[in-house]
Amino acid sequence: MNRKESTLTIRAIDLFCGVGGLSHGLAQAGVEVVAGIDIDPACKYPYEANNEAKFIEGDVNDLGASEVARLIGGTDVAMIAGCAPCQPFSTYSRSGRSKKRGNDWQLVETFGKLVREVQPDLVTMENVPQLLDHPVFQHFLKDLHSYSIEWSVVQAVRIGVPQTRKRLVLIASKLGTEGLALSQNVRKAKTVRQAIGHLRPIEAGEADPEDRLHVASRLNEMNLERIRHSKPGGTWRDWPDGLRAACHRKSSGSTYPSVYGRMSWDEASPTITTQCFGYGNGRFGHPEQDRAISLREAAILQSFPPDYEFVRPDEPVRFSVLGRLIGNAVPVRLAEVVGQTVVAHAGQFVRSSGSTDA
Repeated sequence: MNRKESTLTIRAIDLFCGVGGLSHGLAQAGVEVVAGIDIDPACKYPYEANNEAKFIEGDVNDLGASEVARLIGGTDVAMIAGCAPCQPFSTYSRSGRSKKRGNDWQLVETFGKLVREVQPDLVTMENVPQLLDHPVFQHFLKDLHSYSIEWSVVQAVRIGVPQTRKRLVLIASKLGTEGLALSQNVRKAKTVRQAIGHLRPIEAGEADPEDRLHVASRLNEMNLERIRHSKPGGTWRDWPDGLRAACHRKSSGSTYPSVYGRMSWDEASPTITTQCFGYGNGRFGHPEQDRAISLREAAILQSFPPDYEFVRPDEPVRFSVLGRLIGNAVPVRLAEVVGQTVVAHAGQFVRSSGSTDA
């Protein structure tokens, strides 16, 4: 068989997989993700309900190189992917990534150790841009000394995510040097209107009867009055004095103009955080309706498909849990672009290497 005529298989494991944003995007690009591992049991249902991959509940620190090698072995190209949570920017524990460890950067080191021991063909890591300023990043690069490496800080809105979100993306390869750079096509940003404008109108505290995740948190009377006086893209300075909070009257309050803000229909959303379901936690007010964005809207702004399942049908929708899972996720579209890059890179390598007999 001529390998140029065969379908190339890239098999990957997703470390710190969360609800599967990275896995889902990689799979959409043609990567075979066989398993995701995360310490948070709340991730199991959404990960397995939406991805053709096994969820392994456990601490990546306890994951052996032999197990990883077995999971991604026996294929054309093996890959380790992941988004290692970074303290103090992220947390990671059995109770939902809430218990801090003594070493703030331990999980990045664990990622590097597994790469060093397994030596997969491809590696991709998505992380916070602040990682660049810490020595652990240089240590991670040393773990990749036998690889060709490309990394960049990506503005997600430039690759089709309807959200302004900067992320560090690294791709490393043993296959070759060409085609590793992530494409950041400058395009017209996808807007909030394009992303969520089609969803059914709901009120604060209400859920769409056909989609339990399209639910908005309640607002007290004061916050209802505040959002009624809020303009899309405006600030709390648009309110009458009687609605302003005590913190707004302090000089330090002038540095937080986006809290209690509405999104703008015709712009990308701000960065979706774990607290995005709360009107007072940022510019998370709906552009038109008097409420914060719903959990479904937050997920769509993270570029999850509109039917992505996050909770079992018989389980309650908990804002704190699902907000954390959605806000911590890798945007699916970002992961898809990473997947497209590694698939094209690996395909180029196979074509350039000529034919081999099967």
